[in-house]
Amino acid sequence: MKKFVAVAGNIGVGKSTLVQKLCLTMGYDPFFEPVTENPYLADFYRDMSAWSFHSQVFFLTHRLRAHHEIAHHQKSVIQDRSVYEDAEIFAHNLYLQGFIHPRDYETYRNLYQTVIDFLPPPDLVIYLRASVPTLMTRINRRGRDYEKTITADYLNGLNNLYEKWISTFTLCPVLTVPSDDLDYVAHRGHLNLIARKVDEKLTGQEEVVFAPEEVARAAED
Repeated sequence: MKKFVAVAGNIGVGKSTLVQKLCLTMGYDPFFEPVTENPYLADFYRDMSAWSFHSQVFFLTHRLRAHHEIAHHQKSVIQDRSVYEDAEIFAHNLYLQGFIHPRDYETYRNLYQTVIDFLPPPDLVIYLRASVPTLMTRINRRGRDYEKTITADYLNGLNNLYEKWISTFTLCPVLTVPSDDLDYVAHRGHLNLIARKVDEKLTGQEEVVFAPEEVARAAED
């Protein structure tokens, strides 16, 4: 039976890398966000208050379409970032910062909730949890020019929204991965441990956790 797994987490936490490596390990198809130019982006950066709503609706539309395509994909899929994060994290953050008017935000939420009700949820969300120092280190390590302006305060705000969202998320099971402690790039054992926990969660095991002793042993594999 095919499975649909979504990987969620803050900027720099390692979602794309985990998707690539898990798919190779588990025989799933990777699904990354299609590269599509947002026609509102230049206006958004020039005047965020005027264009945040338009930009977020554009992003939401493309994520919803991607979610629909994955639901009809013939093989098991692991997705890099879920549709839920667009609304629950990034649009919500813009609203909290005052860049989306309350009336527009209500319209956006109504649109999001209406469509989500018609889409099948994933079989599992993998939530990569990491502290701000870990995120900053990984962002600096990959050296992307457009990420140089990201601040620790901004990441901390997103982390708070992620924690609030994941604590109330009930559409499907969630596997929380302690990304501060797991380096699935340097340690093959850590990747195998995550893959095993994913299998356990997908087969219906309720309490699936990463015990510190397991993590320590996996680093030696």
